[in-house]
Amino acid sequence: MWLPLLALIVGFAALIWSADKFLSGAGATATNLGVSKMVIGLTIVSVGTSAPEILVAMAASIQGNPLLAVGNAIGSNIANIGLVLGVTAIVAPLPFSKRVRRSELPWLLGATLLALLLMFDQELGPLDGLMLLAGLALILYLLMFGNSSGQPDFAESIQEELDELPQMRTRHGIAWLLGGLALLVASAELLVWAATDIAERLHVSDLIIGLTIVAIGTSLPELAATVGAAIKGHTDIAIGNVVGSNILNILAVLAVPSLMATTQIERAAFWRDGGTMLALTLLLALFAYAVNSRSVITRFEGAVMLLCWLGYNTLLVRHAMA
Repeated sequence: MWLPLLALIVGFAALIWSADKFLSGAGATATNLGVSKMVIGLTIVSVGTSAPEILVAMAASIQGNPLLAVGNAIGSNIANIGLVLGVTAIVAPLPFSKRVRRSELPWLLGATLLALLLMFDQELGPLDGLMLLAGLALILYLLMFGNSSGQPDFAESIQEELDELPQMRTRHGIAWLLGGLALLVASAELLVWAATDIAERLHVSDLIIGLTIVAIGTSLPELAATVGAAIKGHTDIAIGNVVGSNILNILAVLAVPSLMATTQIERAAFWRDGGTMLALTLLLALFAYAVNSRSVITRFEGAVMLLCWLGYNTLLVRHAMA
């Protein structure tokens, strides 16, 4: 048991480190080649931050464990809202930006409902995956060519993300890009092997491991970054980062196992896990749009979200032990 646990820890650490280097190399290379900041922000930065989840989903599907990939996508969304936003709001109340309320949160609600609709027949197939990717393409198109009032705010957020990327020569950028990608693939393979081995030893399903251990592990960097930003007083970007990550988890990460093979989903898991993802997303929307709302997640509301996440994971543990 110690070997897979050690491999799991090493896999998470390597996955996080290599994703950062991959993103830095890709961003620097694109910048040096004259790619526009808008395109870099919408593709490299946005998708690059979800690279760990995407690579884990690919590795799990290739190894014949698509339920682990599905669990990672759904579990990460649940953890991002309940754990990441819950803990961060307790540290410092989180304001909703106009961009999030007008554009990104409605898109997240739409993506969540689309995913649940596609999973209602208890399976995810290639056609479902293509529909999820079509939703992602539509959102990227609206962000790139839309003329909404939230566009200036979005451009400012892109600039903040780009300012954090290190500058380097093109050859160094390409080296980090290729090296980071290679290590991403290797660490994802190691993590999936370890998670699958632990699931077999504990006699629980790959879905449960994906919803708990893998989802929490891939959400920890988001938690650290969001809490760190809140401590520094940069609370305005926290909700936008989580909402954007959740949109990609549904439309990109969940599409990976769907495209590779038809994945069967138990009805009980659909209602328990999909229902929890929807409930927490609706709770987030309630805090954003409620009458007399100050458009801020208060400390009390953060505690409610965290308790919901803890209750859900307690339920998963009980089901695993049953």
